[in-house]
Amino acid sequence: MGRLLIALGVALIVVGFLVLGLERIGLGLGRMPGDIDYRGRNVQVRIPLGTSIVLSILLSLVLYLVSRMRR
Repeated sequence: MGRLLIALGVALIVVGFLVLGLERIGLGLGRMPGDIDYRGRNVQVRIPLGTSIVLSILLSLVLYLVSRMRR
């Protein structure tokens, strides 16, 4: 259990650095290509479609790798 927590902590640190790096180059979460942002006079709507797809792919990959390591 301890090794799993350490691995998850290291993974979170790596993800944190990736998010910071993406923000520096202008591709922060919620501002990726494919995200829809509508601003009207009294309303603002954000639909993070591109971000959702990227996060879904990354999470699926991580969960697949974790399940392969547990076998």
